[in-house]
Amino acid sequence: MSEPFPIYVVDDDEAIRRSLSFMLKTSGFAVTLFEGGISFLKEAAGLEPGCVLLDVRMPDMDGLAVQRELRARGIMLPVVIMTGHGDIDMAVTAMKAGASDFIEKPFEKAALLGCVEAARQVAVADRGANARAGDARARLNILTDREREVLDGLVEGLPNKTIAYDLGISPRTVEIHRANLMQKLEVKSLAEALRIAFHAGVEKDEA
Repeated sequence: MSEPFPIYVVDDDEAIRRSLSFMLKTSGFAVTLFEGGISFLKEAAGLEPGCVLLDVRMPDMDGLAVQRELRARGIMLPVVIMTGHGDIDMAVTAMKAGASDFIEKPFEKAALLGCVEAARQVAVADRGANARAGDARARLNILTDREREVLDGLVEGLPNKTIAYDLGISPRTVEIHRANLMQKLEVKSLAEALRIAFHAGVEKDEA
């Protein structure tokens, strides 16, 4: 019988750590808890291959800094960024920096386990990456040009009003396009739509 897949939870909120630990252990994972980025980095090099659930806002060292340090040290553990409401910009930055996924708090068990399973697949083998990218690109191809422009704005981390100004349309029209693209992509949250965009290779244009 194979050993349980290791999950490393890095979050300064004790209640979140305890909740995640219970949820993941009862789903068959081996869970190790860290109360901050600094304590995690002290042990990161010696950890078994697994997945990191990394909170983006922590007092000692924010999640993006932890993620950068992991890469700088050559520690290629797949990272799932945990974000609170209003942290989409940080999630976008994290994905561009190599995070395998992100999930918004509060999250449902099914969504969490979906992210963890995807990260597990990345840790075991990268063979699924090309398939996910191809599927994501196919899904984006059904969008209209205007819906793609709205999605590009969301990838940039822009609010609806800014997207509307840039495209010369009303914020209400942006909301309609946003609702339509989410329906076509068969997603219920902005996080899911952004994941598809990133899997398809959609990135911010560098000026």
